[in-house]
Amino acid sequence: MTGVVPSEKASDDTGPRPATGPRFAFGRNWSEFVPLVDEERIQSAVRSVREMLGLDDLAGKRFLDAGCGSGLFSLAAVRLGADVHAFDCDEDSVRSASQLRERFASDSRWTIERGSVLDTAYLAGLGRFDVVYSWGVLHHTGALWDALDRVACLVAPGGLLAVSIYNDQGRTSERWRRVKCGYVEGTRARRTVLMTAAAVKLYSRSVASMLLHGHGPRAIARSFSGRERGMSAWHDLIDWVGGYPFEVAKPEEVFARVRPLGFELRHLKTCGGGLGCNEFVFAATATTPSVPTVDGSSQVLRL
Repeated sequence: MTGVVPSEKASDDTGPRPATGPRFAFGRNWSEFVPLVDEERIQSAVRSVREMLGLDDLAGKRFLDAGCGSGLFSLAAVRLGADVHAFDCDEDSVRSASQLRERFASDSRWTIERGSVLDTAYLAGLGRFDVVYSWGVLHHTGALWDALDRVACLVAPGGLLAVSIYNDQGRTSERWRRVKCGYVEGTRARRTVLMTAAAVKLYSRSVASMLLHGHGPRAIARSFSGRERGMSAWHDLIDWVGGYPFEVAKPEEVFARVRPLGFELRHLKTCGGGLGCNEFVFAATATTPSVPTVDGSSQVLRL
């Protein structure tokens, strides 16, 4: 698998389509983040992938980044030795990932294409992978469970499925859904108000606590740099407030969906019932995963 020019052609979508209506420009946000990527952020991303998967390296493994966004975690997989295939339905995301490849991994075995996790015809042509990674993507498709089914069927027997999905907080999640929809549909002034209100709600208590414990401005700024996964706190905030479509799930709902497809849980990191994503890593057994077709029947994808 060699690096190629990103494909601007997506196949006909034979699976369920995402919800119609307003949609956040995820790729535009990532295109503004990419210039900030440096070696420190890359190494943070490498550590996060290694810790999530429980593997020291990915040498000789096929790695699929389904919904690659900025491409930072595809790059992390490259640094860990994997042969990487990345795709995203957003042209700006494809472009952003390609820029990272040109800057940091131009000679790598890393392909980048435009494609959708809901496009069964596209997915069927990819083959199977030792690791299928989709962090913070499936809940933005407008068809969470169908998207999860489809990426699951791309995992090779014995391989790993690594996903993160927004935690279901009940009424709180519904309020955030309305905020996100309002952001996407709103004017620039309305977006500014929503961003400011969200920043105060999410960060003011933490900042006040740090001040009370004697932390100075520099320490506070460092704590909100977002570098735990190599990310940017500011761009993560934009993604959070504007990230629509927006779906959520309880951990037990994810288990119930994935286990019948032939997977066993290997890693779970929850957000403690609060705001954020729950991380899951499942290992595929020898059972071939099956996915529901458009008419609701079961179809085994022979890839």
